[in-house]
Amino acid sequence: MAVKEVIRMGHPTLRLTAETMSLEEIQAPETSELIQDLFDTMQKEQGIGIAAPQINISKQIALVGLPPEVEEGEEDQGEEEDIPILVVINPKIEAIEETLQGFWEGCLSVPGLRGFVKRPRKIKANFLDASGAPQEIILEGFLATIFQHEIDHLFGKLYVDRVEDPTLLSYNEEFEKHIAGTENDPEED
Repeated sequence: MAVKEVIRMGHPTLRLTAETMSLEEIQAPETSELIQDLFDTMQKEQGIGIAAPQINISKQIALVGLPPEVEEGEEDQGEEEDIPILVVINPKIEAIEETLQGFWEGCLSVPGLRGFVKRPRKIKANFLDASGAPQEIILEGFLATIFQHEIDHLFGKLYVDRVEDPTLLSYNEEFEKHIAGTENDPEED
């Protein structure tokens, strides 16, 4: 279909609670086109997820990439593999473990920055898929963070809203030079 412009922090659509979608809307040809537009845009921007509000469409639909998690002590071999992509519509998330975990997050709508965000480590999500069928998934670790980050977009939230310590917000270049893998990196704790 088409690559769309990703709107950035400051655009009012990013702060709205997106509209839920009816079964008729989900099954309409326009929604298949929207899903393809989201996918094309996500690929062009090299993201691992994207939500409709990020392309200025205030609907509760997001694509969430679920890359394989790298176990502690292992290194990511950097091999290009197809990442499973979930189409998530009208989601509801429940933390099933109150333990928080922190990761450095970035966002297509907040380019050039990264911030340290703590989120629930294990979640259960209920949502509708691209055909409108109900789905339930349990995610933990980094996958839970990716999912929560994308779903936040459907409720007018950006990861920068969840950065508790403003000293843990950094430009990407400075993060790589001064924080990643050092004693200043809370993810290394």
